[in-house]
This record gives sequence, structure tokens and C-alpha cells, in this order.
Amino acid sequence: MLRTAIVIAFLAAGLMSAQAEDPKTYPTETVASFPAPEARQAVAVDADAFYAITDRSIGRYDKKTGAKLATWTDAKNGPFIHLDSGVVIDGKLYAAHSNYPEWPMTSSIEIWDAATLQHIGTRSFGIDRGSLTWIDYRDGVWCGAFANYNRVFGRSPLAYGNKYNTQIVRFDADWRVAEAWVLPPQLIEKFQDMSNSGGSWGPDGRLWITGHDLPELYALELPKAGSVLRWVGTAPAHIAGQGIAWDRTQKDVIWGVIRDKVKGENRVTATRVQLP
Repeated sequence: MLRTAIVIAFLAAGLMSAQAEDPKTYPTETVASFPAPEARQAVAVDADAFYAITDRSIGRYDKKTGAKLATWTDAKNGPFIHLDSGVVIDGKLYAAHSNYPEWPMTSSIEIWDAATLQHIGTRSFGIDRGSLTWIDYRDGVWCGAFANYNRVFGRSPLAYGNKYNTQIVRFDADWRVAEAWVLPPQLIEKFQDMSNSGGSWGPDGRLWITGHDLPELYALELPKAGSVLRWVGTAPAHIAGQGIAWDRTQKDVIWGVIRDKVKGENRVTATRVQLP
């Protein structure tokens, strides 16, 4: 019995050690950086252009030169409040939108023609699991994040949802939540009082996300069982958290935004991540 107990304890200790293994650090290099006044909340990218996104405005820029190609801005007193991500699929720019930091939280998906930046569609979630901060598309499936926060805003006397309620979700064909996961507590702690801000599926098959401020990218894998995503990697990047987008036309390159408070300039950056 004693010998059996020792073996079980040894195996349990090994399992705990494996589960507590630190995420791998991936080397990176900045390969492009362009000024863009709209680069406050997120960036999207396609073969020829990047799209700098702020709360109520989008700029389309040439990906090689940084020259501005088109601009969309919401009308004064228009319906847009807080755009927070972007992804280009089949010539359409999709963005997560919410009423952040108003209460109760409401969210929608907004759609533009990517070439002209004409707004062409919307899909409202109303009051749901939190504040929709990003969406992305892979293998015919849409995913996204409903963020919650520990910071107190405006009229609400309570924390804005509690960051531990943040969920990564998979939508079905009718935009209903078909599956959902939570983030590991060790990763949530890195967000301080904020939450998951950006997300994009990488060429390595992992989901890469960001917080609100730190210049880091976090690689996640789906769990083999249970509801907690596995944090498997971290990559430093010249970003300030916020929305990100893997470039499907440039190997191992991910785009982000940075708000340089010292220079008073917003920029879109591209980072090459040395993936295994």
C-alpha cells in the first residue's frame, strides 16, 4: 500500500509539474511600422492593404507604402460607439462593436465593403455574455471574445462584468454561441483590471490573443477536456495590446497597433514571429 501511494504521489506531482509548465517564448522582429491616426483600437489586413481602426473611424492603407487609400467615419451622432477589431474575409471587413464602457453591455458585428469602406451590414447580439472585443474566421467557423472587466466605469458602481467572466466563443451558422471557453487565471492576471482585447488564429493552428496594454501576444490551444484554454506561448511585439490580425499572405507576420503617447502618434506595426 505504501509503495502504491508513493507511485501515485509521484505521478500526481509529475502531472502538476506538466500543467504548471511555463509558456514558451517566441522570438520576434518588427518588419513594418506606419503612422495611422485611426490606429487606436485594432488593425485588419488583406493581400494589399491594412485597415487601421478606432472607435468610429477606419482608414484603409497601402500595405507596402503606408499611403492612405480610403477613409470611413461615422456620421455625427451616428450609431457607432466602440469598434474593437477587424478581419477581412472574401472582400468584406468585419468588426466587433460594442457600447463600451456603457452599461448594460451590448454588442454587434459590423460589416463594410473592404475596397470602398461602404458600410453594408450589421448583426446585433444585444445584451449578451459581455462586451464583444474581437471576431475571427477559420475553416468555415466564426469565433470571438466577450470580454468583462474589473475596472469601474461611469454610471455603474460595480466592476464592469468581472474579468474572470471573459469568454472565448465559437458561433454556429446563425451567430448563436455553440461552444465557449474561459482563459487560465495566470493569463487573466496579466490583464490587470482590463480584459482580452484582440484575437486572431495563427498559421500554427493556435489562437493568439492580446490584453489591453502590454506589448505581448499570447498563444492558446483548445483543452483536451474541460473549459479552460491552454496558454502555451508568449511573443513580445511592438504593440500596445488591442486588436491584432495575422497576415494570411505573409508567412508568420502579425499586425497590431501602438499608441505612442510620448510622440503623440498612432502607428500600425507588423511583427514576424518565429514559430516552430
